[in-house]
Amino acid sequence: MQRVFVLDNNKQPLSPCSPARARMLLRGGKAAVIRRYPFTIILKDRTGGSTQPVELKLDPGSKTTGVALVQQKDNGAAVIFAAELQHRGASIKKALSTRRALRRSRRSRKTRYRAPRFNNRTRSKGWLPPSLQSRVDNVHSWAKRLQRLCPIANIAVETVRFDTQKVDNPEIRGVEYQQGTLAGYELREYLLEKWQRRCAYCGAENVPLEVEHVVPRSRGGSDRASNLTLSCRPCNEKKGSRAVQEFLADRPEVLRKILVGLKRPLKDAAAVNATRYAIGKALKTLELPISFWSGGRTKFNRTGQRYPKAHWIDAACVGESGASVRLQPGQVALSIKATGRGSRQMCRMDKYGFPRTGAKKVSSESGFCTGDIVAARVPKGKFAGRHTGRIAVRGRPSYRLTTQDQIFDVHPKYLTAIHRADGYAY
Repeated sequence: MQRVFVLDNNKQPLSPCSPARARMLLRGGKAAVIRRYPFTIILKDRTGGSTQPVELKLDPGSKTTGVALVQQKDNGAAVIFAAELQHRGASIKKALSTRRALRRSRRSRKTRYRAPRFNNRTRSKGWLPPSLQSRVDNVHSWAKRLQRLCPIANIAVETVRFDTQKVDNPEIRGVEYQQGTLAGYELREYLLEKWQRRCAYCGAENVPLEVEHVVPRSRGGSDRASNLTLSCRPCNEKKGSRAVQEFLADRPEVLRKILVGLKRPLKDAAAVNATRYAIGKALKTLELPISFWSGGRTKFNRTGQRYPKAHWIDAACVGESGASVRLQPGQVALSIKATGRGSRQMCRMDKYGFPRTGAKKVSSESGFCTGDIVAARVPKGKFAGRHTGRIAVRGRPSYRLTTQDQIFDVHPKYLTAIHRADGYAY
């Protein structure tokens, strides 16, 4: 179960408490809710106090980053908070591609001459594309936010591969690197993610999977990742040394899917590699001790403790303390999705690149802002009752409320703010 963050009356972080303790403080009037996501209370009559250090662990990914707060207790390290942060790099890339297409189409028409603008721009050192920079900013933003809510003492990040085998054996060299305890972990983890942890031939899940050569080595196949897939033991033995075209002659759809999967680009791996050092550089600005660990070590810690695959569990298993970390029974991670803070686009375009809407309207009105999570109490009408969702502010006193199952208009006098818009959905 997730712990509740606690602040003193000067908004300084204290040690997180249990939900039962938080409820008791709220009922007794000794605390008040200051933030809903993540849930945080502030004490009314306490300043300062002794705290227990907490370690922030991060497992950065191309689409989702795992976040875990681990605290040392008498019976070992335990996860007191977990979250999964979903990035919006794909939506940013799509928006930029659409804008680029509209601008190029306008410049290619029979209008006055416009000089090309792609040769007169410079980029600063360490520049990253906006779709990648957003990942760095999201991780840094949440690390900084958790630092304000919890007494974090140090940070552990899964990013850099340390040469641990050379530490144990200074004479190791060449192919001997492939014979260590973590041999093959990096490649197997990549294949598991690429093929969705299922057999490529029969689609079996939750069974032991083996690395399988699509073009057998006996027929000249290589050990490159582009020639490897996952297979269950029966399919692997049945295929043997036959060519994949011969083995799947009666299943052309499966054959086509495998051949397409082998050519799948490594853009996710490239995104992680490109942002690896940028995330580390951004986290160093928090002025906390920081250590970097390899993905192979993380998986070794997780599989050694027989934990299921999840981003937040991978984050908990990062680092030295991840070898013996304890998960709370029934613990569920907070789901965080980056949504952005509005759009800079002043109006929408049609397919020809001309404006099709008016100028951008206000985003804040009557104390509410677009993206706020609110509670609505509608007294009558078709949507009478209590609802919770996000609002979109308009220039008139009728806001658009979006809940899990419906969308309708509601007057602001029926709304109560629960959580102010901060660029994320929960």
